[in-house]
Parts: sequence; structure tokens; C-alpha cells
Amino acid sequence: MFGDFLARLIQPEPPRLPQAEARLALIALLVRVARSDNHYAGAERDRIFRIAQSRYALDASAAAALLEEAETLEGQAPDTVRFTRAIKDAVPLEERIGVIEAMWEIVMADGKRDEEENALMRLVASLLGITDQDSNAARLRVTPR
Repeated sequence: MFGDFLARLIQPEPPRLPQAEARLALIALLVRVARSDNHYAGAERDRIFRIAQSRYALDASAAAALLEEAETLEGQAPDTVRFTRAIKDAVPLEERIGVIEAMWEIVMADGKRDEEENALMRLVASLLGITDQDSNAARLRVTPR
């Protein structure tokens, strides 16, 4: 089902993704972050669901369907480096910064930051063309004080 989509996404110069496919790829990246510590907690899944709803103005049914598709896509997607680089090439910068914010929300959803999550955040931010300073600013914007 996702073979054609993934093949287009990892082309040497992928085309800009249509909105629905960009949405799917970005939510799949959130799932990848949530799964990075080998514990896909209910709090993380719930947070991704709420992010999908609010970010894309989806009702509960549409957000649930998007999350299910994203979980499947994440399981089939290539390694994080190729997957993230493909997203960078296909998604505008403004959306990528928003994705970093959402990723930090997922990392913090279970109340703790694991080393695996920190390492993945550094890697993904860099691959998305987001500086460490901008990633840290995004974390501070979404972390309750």
C-alpha cells in the first residue's frame, strides 16, 4: 500500500508532497520518535492523535485513521536518515519547524527524556535543516514550566 509513496519519497530529488502525503509522512515521523525508546506509550500515542487533530483540523475519526496509516508507514519506512532527508526535501521549512515542536511534545509526553529520544531529536533536527538552537527554542515553547 505504501510502496509507491515510499518510492517517491526516497527518490534522489523527491517532488514536493501533496498536503495529504506530507501530513502522513510527518505524523509517521512523530510515531518514529515515540517508538525510539522501544516503548510506545499510550500517552505518546494520545499526544500524536491530538497533534494530528489540532494541526490539521481533523475530527476524531480522521485523526485516528491518519494515525493508523502513519503507524503502518513508520514500520515500513526506510532508515531514519533517508526517511527524514526525504521529508526535508519534500516539506517546506515552516512545516518542518512545527514538526520539531510536535516531536518535542511527543518526547515529553511520558514525562521523561531518554537518551535514545535525545539522540534521535538531534539527528532528525539536523537532517530536517533545523539548527540546535531552533530545536531547543521549539522544545522550550512546548515544554510546560
